[in-house]
Amino acid sequence: MLKESNKNIKILYVEDDDIARENGVEYLENYFEHIYEASDAILALQLYEKHKPDIIITDIQMPKLNGLEFVQRIRKNDDKTQVIVISAFSDKDYLLKAIELKLVKYLIKPVNEKDLDEAISLCIHSLKNDISNIVQLDTNSYFDMFNQTLVVDEQIVKLRAKELLLLTLLIKNKDRYVTYEEIENFVWSHGVMSKDALKTVIKNTKSKLPNELISNLSGMGYKINV
Repeated sequence: MLKESNKNIKILYVEDDDIARENGVEYLENYFEHIYEASDAILALQLYEKHKPDIIITDIQMPKLNGLEFVQRIRKNDDKTQVIVISAFSDKDYLLKAIELKLVKYLIKPVNEKDLDEAISLCIHSLKNDISNIVQLDTNSYFDMFNQTLVVDEQIVKLRAKELLLLTLLIKNKDRYVTYEEIENFVWSHGVMSKDALKTVIKNTKSKLPNELISNLSGMGYKINV
């Protein structure tokens, strides 16, 4: 992430711990010119209204208003601002709420530089390509591409490794049939795909998704209908 290429991107960093906030801002200054900082969510809302940041990085546990409530207020009228939440909690209810708020990443403390860099890179990619990480599968289900999480009827559905790879591949190529060769190269990148193995992964993935979401074209491959 070069500072020159990100010179027009504005970041709001929200953290009530003074030392953690100072360290975070110092790190971000290596990559961005426009950084605004807040020690609580109330001040953060004021800075958001004034500066309209492109990316928000916020802690959850804060006085006056917690991070998720802060993001919830923003999401009432703004689906575009990229949001990264940092938390000491990995509780499923927190994670589900985070997904509902269309967060780019939900990072668990202590956060290493690699994970933060990846999350910020995803934000920048979304901003430049005007895309969302949330793919709506049907009325009651969606897939979070960045956090690799499937939610059906407000429940997080656990996918096995190959099921997750298959679903990701199909969604990335949702406008066409994905060939058997492409599936083998992506899902079985370190092995050989047998017909029975493919059938098993397809069957198990279908069972966790809305009915008839994945279709097959004989001799060609598979397509997801979203």
